[in-house]
Amino acid sequence: MLHDLQHPELTGMPRKQLSDLTDTLILALEEHREQVRPAARGGPRRVAPGTGRKPTLTPADQILVTILYLRKHSLQELLGQLFNTTAMTISRAVEDVRPLLEANGVCLPASTARSRTPDDVARFLDPDETKIKPTC
Repeated sequence: MLHDLQHPELTGMPRKQLSDLTDTLILALEEHREQVRPAARGGPRRVAPGTGRKPTLTPADQILVTILYLRKHSLQELLGQLFNTTAMTISRAVEDVRPLLEANGVCLPASTARSRTPDDVARFLDPDETKIKPTC
């Protein structure tokens, strides 16, 4: 399903461009996270990097979720269902990634497709599904 969510119809960009953007933003996202974590922790790191609870979304997933959200495909609740997490996690990902997209000059045009359920997303991506319904 993750591969389907990277479809150019959903992201508004070719897969290669999405991959390059993801590679660029992952580094910036990790740097940003290390800059804000000491304030959240209340001081410097006490244990080695990589210990503790693992995030439910990988950095690449956070970037993809933000792109899908900013293209206005679906609500945070639906994205949470698609990525098996909560709407709050989606909200945090968007909050972290949006400034990085803006700093890199990424402009995402809004999509005309709207989805309310996972089935809506699958139907939108189905190549056999008729996109334009006949009038008769």
